[in-house]
Amino acid sequence: MRLEQLTEGDSHSQVVVHDLTRTQLVMYAGASGDFNPLHTDEVYATQVAGYDKVIAHGQLTMGLTAKVVTGWVDEADLSAFGVRFKNQVWPGDTLTVSATVTSVTKGPHGPEAELAFSTTNQDGVEVVSGYARLREAWAVEDR
Repeated sequence: MRLEQLTEGDSHSQVVVHDLTRTQLVMYAGASGDFNPLHTDEVYATQVAGYDKVIAHGQLTMGLTAKVVTGWVDEADLSAFGVRFKNQVWPGDTLTVSATVTSVTKGPHGPEAELAFSTTNQDGVEVVSGYARLREAWAVEDR
């Protein structure tokens, strides 16, 4: 869908990860440089930190959440994105993001839209809430 087709109240849901794996957590640690043992070391996560197992990086969860925008709206620039982490994400979780258009306005280069979203796990527990602002993608020569 193109940005100019969005109207206030439109909504979209998308599964952004099925059965999050420990391998994905380790790969993200390598890509991000975040080697906090809470995310990769089972012994540390359980015996030192007191968790049941390793937990997903917050930034990984945020990045997965952003997939709802790219999976729904074509040719738009993301001008703002904010999240609130609500609960832990664990290996084995399946995450679904639901987004709703809360406003559509006319910006200096075309339409702009604000979305509110909620990311839940397979049990319906909210793990992230937040917002995104989109604006018309500018042509390369306009940037």
